[in-house]
Amino acid sequence: MSGSGKTTAIRALEDAGFYAIDNLPVVLLDKVVNLSGGGMGEIHKLAVVVDARVGASVAKLPEAVASARAHGHDVLVLFLDAQDAALERRYSETRRRHPLSEDETVKTGIARERALLEPVRDIASSIIDSSAMSVHELKREIHKRVAQGDSLPTMAVAVKSFGFRNGLPSDADLVFDVRFLPNPYFIDSLRPLSGLDQPCADYVLGRDETKEFLGYLTKLLEFLLPQFEAEGKSYLTLAFGCTGGRHRSVAIAETVAKWLEGKGKRPNLEHRDLEKSRA
Repeated sequence: MSGSGKTTAIRALEDAGFYAIDNLPVVLLDKVVNLSGGGMGEIHKLAVVVDARVGASVAKLPEAVASARAHGHDVLVLFLDAQDAALERRYSETRRRHPLSEDETVKTGIARERALLEPVRDIASSIIDSSAMSVHELKREIHKRVAQGDSLPTMAVAVKSFGFRNGLPSDADLVFDVRFLPNPYFIDSLRPLSGLDQPCADYVLGRDETKEFLGYLTKLLEFLLPQFEAEGKSYLTLAFGCTGGRHRSVAIAETVAKWLEGKGKRPNLEHRDLEKSRA
């Protein structure tokens, strides 16, 4: 049904590794399914969205699905629905016109669409009522219905060091100021080094306040990461800043990245200002 969460469904399917096509005419379904196994680069996970915009031809979808199954394709028909009141409210909030309302009310358009899609609903493998669902809840439900044993897409984590003198990273979700830690810059033998060098890293990481900070930080991340993933967040950037982005922030970022690897993550590590500080 229009307004039941089609856009969210497409994004959820793409996140789950599907090649998604929106508003495909039913008459082209057979060709697309056949191409997905050959001419389209061996696409094994194909998602096709068909809605009332294709008009009366949507009644031919059950036949097209039966044909695809007869040719050995595993087809799951997922029908997105919502109560009329929820659909009317969503159209009112977005101020969009229902595709079948023409010059009449949204309620009339919804009724027309229900009648048009009834044959599709009858063959649905699964029906999802999104009336009371948030965007994140709908994404999780979509994935649960189509995952077929696959795990949920994991959140990508980036770890970045930077220097405050060069400004905050624009893509940072969480920023940690580590300028409270002892600064190797004031140790003559350590000043030319960076947090990548063992003597400098040992100086930063060996301090009691650093050990205490990392203890609190890892406990915080152990709590936060699953919460962000549960909300459907795809990317998370952790940024650690010191004055120049050369010593303390680099050592801490390296340590956090290694900790994340130990937790099964594959963090993208970047030292934004390390080369700037060398200049």
